Order: sequence, then structure tokens, then C-alpha cells
Amino acid sequence: MASTETTPLLDKSQGPSSADVGAGLDALDAVVTTRTPLLVTLRQKALPPVIAIALVLAVWQAAFSLELTDSYKLPSPGMVWDALADLWGQGTLFSIIWTSLWRGLSGFVAAVIIGTPIGLLVAQLKPVRAAIGPILSGLQSLPSVAWVPAAVIWLGVNNSTMYAVILLGAVPSVANGLVAGIDQVPPILLRAGRTMGASGLVQARHILLPGALPGYLAGLKQGWAFSWRSLMAAELIAASPELGIGLGRYLENQREFADMSGVLLGIILILIVGVAIDLLFFSPLERRVLRNRGLLHGAR
Repeated sequence: MASTETTPLLDKSQGPSSADVGAGLDALDAVVTTRTPLLVTLRQKALPPVIAIALVLAVWQAAFSLELTDSYKLPSPGMVWDALADLWGQGTLFSIIWTSLWRGLSGFVAAVIIGTPIGLLVAQLKPVRAAIGPILSGLQSLPSVAWVPAAVIWLGVNNSTMYAVILLGAVPSVANGLVAGIDQVPPILLRAGRTMGASGLVQARHILLPGALPGYLAGLKQGWAFSWRSLMAAELIAASPELGIGLGRYLENQREFADMSGVLLGIILILIVGVAIDLLFFSPLERRVLRNRGLLHGAR
């Protein structure tokens, strides 16, 4: 009598098999990336700010046309455009922007170089945190313009004064951002690093800084904002042929000439430079960090 072998059917009440679980995990690991069409990207990212700017210009022009105030107090957008055209015709537009931009960027880089080790020391050593932590917080809340008179007396009216004001405004933000980031690093990562023999600079490079990157990046963004604002405050107050003409000095010169069109142009140029640095450098870097950590959902 021939015997027949039967394969028992899977009882679904017992749950999925190991093969099913493995297939499910493989599906989770497979990240499908799709490139957003250019037109969709432009519609989602470029169109809203363009509409907002157009609305602001329309309201501005309407206020000028209705003569809500004297024209020397509120010039039209066309008058500000004429002031921009004058700078372009004189060949001084880019030199004014570059003077301030170079000071701001180089001062910010110096602030990162100085503020990063300070942040590491404050975050890792309790006595240092107890001694310096409150001072850093106080310096961060102190208006940068308060340092300008002191820096002028200490260093004179020169580029050293500008960089001193930038550093005093930006270093506390960079250091505090790193401290906040390190405080949020999971302790298990630190224990794992110590188990593998990481300590000192090796631990800082491979564990602390990567783990604290989101908070550190927020501190860097704030540090750039403080650098730019500190520089503008210094340029507004300190004037010298050695310093040349940056955006802050241009703004103050137009104020002295009672040229409101020039004043508004200076404000707009300062705003454009600050926003451009954020959009071209910090925003892409922030998206990359968040995407690598699985914190950025969808295509952006």
C-alpha cells in the first residue's frame, strides 16, 4: 500500500513565519526615492515667496500712490530701484556687498573655530559648565551693539574691531548650540563608545559631534545670524577710511543724507544677503542631516 506524504498547512492563527518577517524587514529597508519634477518643486518652493513679495510690493506701491505720508519718508518701489541702478552705474554695488559679506563669513568661520572647542569643554566638564555656562548664556542675550563702543576704545576703528564684535556675538551661540546638542545625545551611544575604547578627541569626533549634529547645526545657524547682525551694528557705528564702505556704513551714510530710498535699499540688501546665506548653505545642510537620520519625510 503506497503511502502519501502531506505537508501541513500553515495555521495563520500562529502568526507569520520567519520568512514572512524577513521579507517584511527587507521591504522596510528598501527606501524608494523619487525625484520631484522641476515644475512641482518650483510651484511648491519658489511660487509662494514670489507671491508674498509681489503682495508686499503692491501694498507698498498703493501706500505711496495714496500719499499716506510724505514721499521723502516713504519712497515708491521705483525710487528704491533707481537707487539700486545708481549704485550699479557707479560700479560700487558689488564692492559694498562683498566688503560686508567677506567680513561676516570670515568672522563666522573664526567663531566656529573658537566656539566649538568651548562648547565641547562646557558640555563634558561639569566644573567648566558651572563656571562658564551662565556667562555664555548671558553673552548670548547681550545685544551685539553694546560691544561696539568698548571694541572701538580697545582696538581703534579698524577691522579688528569688526571681528571682535562678530566673535563676541557669535561664539556664545555656536558654543551653546553644541552644548544643547551634546546634552541630547543618547547615553547608550556614549557607553558603547567607551566600551570600544573611544575617549577624548576620538569620542568627540566619532560620537559627540555626529550625535549632536542637529543641535550643533541650529547653533551654527544662530551663530551666523548673530555674526551678520553684529557686523551691521559695528558698521553702522564705526566709520573709517580703512574700513571702506560695507552695507551697514552705506545704510548710515544714506541716513545722514536723509535719502530714504537709499536707506530702504540698504535694508533690503542686508536682508537679501542674510536670507541667501541661509537658503544656499544652511537649509540644504539641514535637510541633508535630517534626511540621513530618517527625520525628513517625503521629497523636499
